[in-house]
Amino acid sequence: MGYGNAANVYKKNQIQTASPKQLVVLLYEGAIKNIRLAELAQEQQDIQKVNQHLIKAQDIVSELSNSLNHQGGENAIASELAALYDYLLNELLQANLKKDTEKMVSARNILNELLEAWASI
Repeated sequence: MGYGNAANVYKKNQIQTASPKQLVVLLYEGAIKNIRLAELAQEQQDIQKVNQHLIKAQDIVSELSNSLNHQGGENAIASELAALYDYLLNELLQANLKKDTEKMVSARNILNELLEAWASI
């Protein structure tokens, strides 16, 4: 088994055995990683990779938004997060359209703050 295949098996097992909280943390980490990779691709002027990584980050933020539970007592929190995810999606879209590194950094910083909050729960 090659390293790449072993890493994929490990990641798959990590996801399948994760708690809901751990899944959210993994999604935040994935979005942050992809934005950072887009920033690095931007530095190398590899527009195709910038696009690929920002689309992956957008997909992850969309998944986070779609997974919100708008029912029950935490309705206000879900609404606040939904608004924040909408903002992040717009920032990532604008960053991709304009290849705007500042918007990438801004979105990554917000996701880092959310990650820290989830990790401390």
